[in-house]
Amino acid sequence: MKTQSWQKWILILTALSFFTIILLLPLFTVFYSALEQGIGLFFAALIEPEALAAIWLTIKVSLIVLPINIFIGVVMAWAIAYFDFKGKSLLTALLDLPFSISPVVVGLMFLLLFGLDGLWGAWLVEHHIRFMFATPSIVIVTLFVTFPLIAKSLIPTMSAQGTSEEQAALILGASSWQLFWHVTLPKIKWALIYGVILSNARAMGEFGAVSVVSGHIRGLTNTIPLYVEISYNEYQFVAAFACASLLALIAVGTLGLQNIVRYVEKKKIQE
Repeated sequence: MKTQSWQKWILILTALSFFTIILLLPLFTVFYSALEQGIGLFFAALIEPEALAAIWLTIKVSLIVLPINIFIGVVMAWAIAYFDFKGKSLLTALLDLPFSISPVVVGLMFLLLFGLDGLWGAWLVEHHIRFMFATPSIVIVTLFVTFPLIAKSLIPTMSAQGTSEEQAALILGASSWQLFWHVTLPKIKWALIYGVILSNARAMGEFGAVSVVSGHIRGLTNTIPLYVEISYNEYQFVAAFACASLLALIAVGTLGLQNIVRYVEKKKIQE
């Protein structure tokens, strides 16, 4: 028993040391550096015109991407969890593709499609449609890297719960909308909320793909992560760390919401 106790504490200390050095210390450094020169300069950096433009663009892209992700995620999860069809395994495997492709490669893919020399670039120019180095290109790459998150959150829950309640509702004459709103949605709401939280956090923090397609136009196409990089490279450390701390707060808030959702879902299951 003494040997097991010794091994247990060694493992716990190793895990705590790793998380402290790799996670907590860098996180603390970001907040410390942001507030080092005073709370006044911290808030002044956040209300700079370029910072506000970056914050607003990040929020706008998330607001556009999130409803699309919810719709696509629910549809794909419903199809994969509730139906058997040819190509189901392939579709399930393709959901992991955005996680395995480098975000920079994702940006290059869309640049080759919609850029000036891309497959559809000339057509877009002829019709005076600005796609690359504008909000639409940022939206589409963000959508690419985030859309599987909601589906992957829903599929295990929907597969485990089965379709018996839906079938009973259909027999009783429920319409498709009533079936979803009154039967399916209450069953999956916590998994859906969990997926929405993850998807939103990922969308707001995306850097690599957005960096390729944004054009880095100041005040127009710089999201918060891009603004942080530019400010740091120009030695505007207060601005860089202030916006970096904002992203860190989003990450911490996301973690807190995740734990709350898990706790509430666990309590509901126990009841």
